[in-house]
Formats: sequence, C-alpha cells, structure tokens
Amino acid sequence: MEKILVEPRDGTVVSCLSNLLQTSAEEALTIGDTFKVGLSGGSLVQLLVDSLPNVTTDWSKWYFFFCDERVVPFDSNDSTYGVYKSKLIGKIPITEEQFIKINPDLSAEDVAKDYIKKMSVFFPPDRVPCFDVLLLGLGLDGHICSLFPGHKLLNEASLWVCPINDSPKPPLSRITLTLPVINNAKRCIFAITGYGKAGIVKRVLQDRENLPAARVQPHNGELYWVLDEDAAKFLETA
Repeated sequence: MEKILVEPRDGTVVSCLSNLLQTSAEEALTIGDTFKVGLSGGSLVQLLVDSLPNVTTDWSKWYFFFCDERVVPFDSNDSTYGVYKSKLIGKIPITEEQFIKINPDLSAEDVAKDYIKKMSVFFPPDRVPCFDVLLLGLGLDGHICSLFPGHKLLNEASLWVCPINDSPKPPLSRITLTLPVINNAKRCIFAITGYGKAGIVKRVLQDRENLPAARVQPHNGELYWVLDEDAAKFLETA
C-alpha cells in the first residue's frame, strides 16, 4: 500500500512524521519488546530531530539501525551515526547503546559482515529481517540508502547488508541494506521537503522511472511519502 501525503509546510511534515512514528511504535510495542527503526542521513536527520521529541513512548525499547552508513570514523562529518549522536541524544531520552553501529576500523566488506552479525541479535538469522520502520532519504539521482542507479547491488537477492567501495558520491566506502530487506519492512517512510527535490519526486512517483526509489515496494507493509508542497510541486495529484 502506497500513500502520498502532501503537507502545506515543513512544520506539518514534522507533525505527520511524528504521528506515523507514534503509531508505529505503539503497534510494535503492543506485540513485542522492541521497536526497530532504520535511519537514513542527509536532510532526514533534522526532520527527525524536530519530530521525535513530539512522540510519547517508552524510549528504552527503541533500537536504531542504519539503512546505510559511511565507513568513516564516528567523529567525521560524513558519519551518519556521528550526526545523530550529536543532534539527537539529549533531545530525547536515548543512549548510545540503542544505536546499532558499524565498526569503522574494518574494511567495508568486514563492516558489512559484522553489521549482519549485530542485526542477528535482533532478527532471526534464518529469515529476512522485518524492520518496524525504515526512514528513507531520496537522492537527487533517485538513490536510496547506498543503492545507486544502475549499480549491481540493486540485484542483490540474499545478503542483508552489502559493502560498496565505488560509491558515485563520496565517501567511496559504505555499507547498505539491500532491497529484499527494505521491501520486507512493515512501514517505509520517505519524508521530503523543498523545491530542490520536486524534480526527482515527480520522476519516481509520477513518471515511474526505473530508479532505486521506485523499487521500494514493501511486500506486506506500507509505504508513505510525506511531502511538503514544494517537494510535491510537479505532481499532478498535488
């Protein structure tokens, strides 16, 4: 199921995102002991920093994973975990231990293998992980996570997490969730603001170009596109 929600401004995007996360957490914690969320970087960070303090929940049961991560030290500006650590911890009552982090001292190949082991603590190792929520960003070229247009990793069918050493944008070395994991999530959420993304939003949602973002189609879950009016400007339905 795909839902496109067009909000009048940034503030209502934040409110909509808060409500979706609140509902998702309540659903997960009604049937289990943890709420497992996949994070992306970029402009999504600030939207989450603004949204999450509005959520009422048992924060101790939240665990944060990374939809992709750059293989760099945590104090690097390129570290997605580093950005969340500096901007989010302290705004809501969570600890560093609730983030499932990479080991930045390893090669990308070994980082990916190690991350699969860390995920196996939370997900049965004999089946595809099922995240409660994946929060996805949208690149100007239509990439999601570190799955780029035309890249061979788009065809990965068995591994949960893969390394990439030839990223089209720096830094070159990263790890990323694969499409089977992304499309097994209970809820995938894109939250996008700004006129700068309007073109690529149209290419994905209206023109249905064969871009990585267009391949996000949860098999048994829900897909939300939360857009402000600027990001939705070129959509005929907006």
